[in-house]
Amino acid sequence: MAIPTSLLGLHVEPMQHQVDERWTMAYAASIRDQSPMYFDTTRAGGVVAHPVFAVCPEWPVIVSSRTASEAAGVSPAEVLTSVHATHDTVIHRLIRPGDTLTTSLEFVGLVAKKPGAMSTIRLRTVDGDGRPVATTTQNGIYLGCELDGDDVADPAPLEPITAPRTGVAEERTIEILAGDAHTYTECARIWNPIHTDRAVALDAGLPDIILHGTANLAHGVSTVVDRRAGGDPRTVRRIVGRFAAMVRMPSIMTVRVWPEVALDDGTTAVPFEVLNGEGDPAVRDGIVVLGSPTD
Repeated sequence: MAIPTSLLGLHVEPMQHQVDERWTMAYAASIRDQSPMYFDTTRAGGVVAHPVFAVCPEWPVIVSSRTASEAAGVSPAEVLTSVHATHDTVIHRLIRPGDTLTTSLEFVGLVAKKPGAMSTIRLRTVDGDGRPVATTTQNGIYLGCELDGDDVADPAPLEPITAPRTGVAEERTIEILAGDAHTYTECARIWNPIHTDRAVALDAGLPDIILHGTANLAHGVSTVVDRRAGGDPRTVRRIVGRFAAMVRMPSIMTVRVWPEVALDDGTTAVPFEVLNGEGDPAVRDGIVVLGSPTD
C-alpha cells in the first residue's frame, strides 16, 4: 500500500457548530473535572470549556477528510491504517457556550517514516466573527504504508517547544472506569467504534476497546491546570503531546507533572506525561504552555 502525494493541499468543507452549556459541561464531566469554571453558571462571565474541548468541533472535519482522501487516491483499507500520533493545539482563547464555531482542515505535509507514511493536517477553528479560537497541527501515521512520491514537509511548522523535566514530578492517580470510553464518546460527540464496540476493536487488532487518546490528553491537561495554573484553564496557551500506549478499561491512570520552565516570551512550559495501568506512556513528551488569562 502507498499513500499518494496528491493528498497534499486537500481541503474539506468547513463545518459549523453551535456550542452550548450542555456540551461543554458534559465534556468536563466525562473526564470528571469538576472545576467551577466549567459548571458554575452563576460566575461572572459564565462558564468556559475545558482547553481540550477544541477537539470536539475538530472531529467531524477529520471524519470528513477521511472520505475526501479516498477521492485523492487513498484506499478505504489505507484510511483504516491511520493512527493519531501527535497533537499540538494553540489556544487563542477558550471556547464558551454561545460560540458559533467554524472548523476547517488542510493536509499540509506528507513524509515517509519507518512505521509508515506520516501526514500533517492543520485544523483552524474560528468564531462567528472569524477570529481564531484554536489552531491544531496533528500528525497521523498510515501504519505499514509507503509514500508514493517525495517527502513534503509542513511549510509553516509551529516553533518547537522544549521543556526539560527538572526537579521532582507530582503524581496523580485516576481510576479509569469500565464505561469511560462510552461516556467520553457521547459527551465529546466523538465517535469511533474502536472505543465502544469490542468486535470492531478486536477486528482492528486491539486487545479490547481503549480510551480515546484525547481523553488521556484531557486528564493530563486537567492535572496541569490544577497543579500549576491555580485551577484557571484560561491560562492555557498551547498543548503538545505524543500518543503512544493504549489505556484499557477499567484501569488506573497516572499523570506526572514536573515543575514549570520559563520561556523567553514570558510564558511558562509545564512538562507532563500520562501513564497507563501498565506504566507505559499513553501521552508522552507532554507540554502545556501557560500565560496570562486569555479573556
